[in-house]
Amino acid sequence: EAHLYTIIKIARDEDLKEQTGKDIYFDLVDHEKVRSFRIQKQLPFSTFKEEVAKEYGIPVQFQRFWLWAKRQNHTYRPNRPLNPHEEMQSVGQLREISNKAQNAELKLFLEVEFGLDLQPLPPPEKSKEDILLFFKLYNPEKEVLCFVGRLFVKALGKPSDILRKLTEMAGFTPDEEIELYEEIKFEPNVMCEHIDKKLTFRASQLEDGDIVCFQKSPKADSGTQVRYPDIPSFLEYVHNRQVVHFRSLEKPKDDEFCLELSKLHTYDDVVERVARQLGLDDPAKIRLTSHNCYSQQPKPQPIRYQGVEHLLDMLVHYNQTSDILYYEVLDIPLPELQFLKTLKVAFHHATKEEVFSLKS
Repeated sequence: EAHLYTIIKIARDEDLKEQTGKDIYFDLVDHEKVRSFRIQKQLPFSTFKEEVAKEYGIPVQFQRFWLWAKRQNHTYRPNRPLNPHEEMQSVGQLREISNKAQNAELKLFLEVEFGLDLQPLPPPEKSKEDILLFFKLYNPEKEVLCFVGRLFVKALGKPSDILRKLTEMAGFTPDEEIELYEEIKFEPNVMCEHIDKKLTFRASQLEDGDIVCFQKSPKADSGTQVRYPDIPSFLEYVHNRQVVHFRSLEKPKDDEFCLELSKLHTYDDVVERVARQLGLDDPAKIRLTSHNCYSQQPKPQPIRYQGVEHLLDMLVHYNQTSDILYYEVLDIPLPELQFLKTLKVAFHHATKEEVFSLKS
């Protein structure tokens, strides 16, 4: 009977708050972790809204649903609200509108507005001039990113018009200077650009579903040292960080220790960190071996000294990326060892019989 049903996944503000900075840093939500409903395809969407009202205690007239869309840069954002005509249709028809790919799921964002008394309000009118933006706040001292809310802004309005609201969302004093950035994409590389507060939202090319990250303006004389002073540097760090499980080559089944590294670390960076972990003075005496994802064992050949550029190259096996490396501590530095040749020397009697042989 599976073909008679559609799975509807509903993301809400609560999901965005819960996941951002814990499960995810980029985009808005992991749809695998939101509430899903299994609904008969021929059921009118209006009937489904009644089920949502029962589930969340939000009366039907206060619910507005947005379709998600995959953008060309591979991000996934709320794209537009359902129109009244679409809401009259069946769940099955809606799913076909929402995705051209034959996916059995319908993903929606549930927008609910609340008044000062925390009671739900009817959704505000939305014209072409209104843009729905989502906001994340970054704290450089704590290295924490969190979702703080969303706002409708006017396309011809400017960020300076909403600074008061943003400081309020963040719990800052009203006169706190803040910097704004747009999170544009994160694959294959992070793209996060500064937003000019004097330009209109339209001039900054902001549209429905866009994400604005903001933080206190860094103060030159603050004196506190932070690793990632602004949002682009923090997102770059998050995108490239990699926890690696190190195992001794002699005991290839057991993790010895884990290190948080960056995929962009060079060969020297990696062996230096391993040597430091092991209390070894000379990182050149560390020899690393990659992991074979298929056999779940060390590869037969170790990594040559400076034989790869970055940590990522050590972890990739065909199309798979592992998070395991094997190490061994050598008696002499690896560069020296690599230049040694193995010779077999055979000792003979005058009668030509071999007496014994040595490898050296």
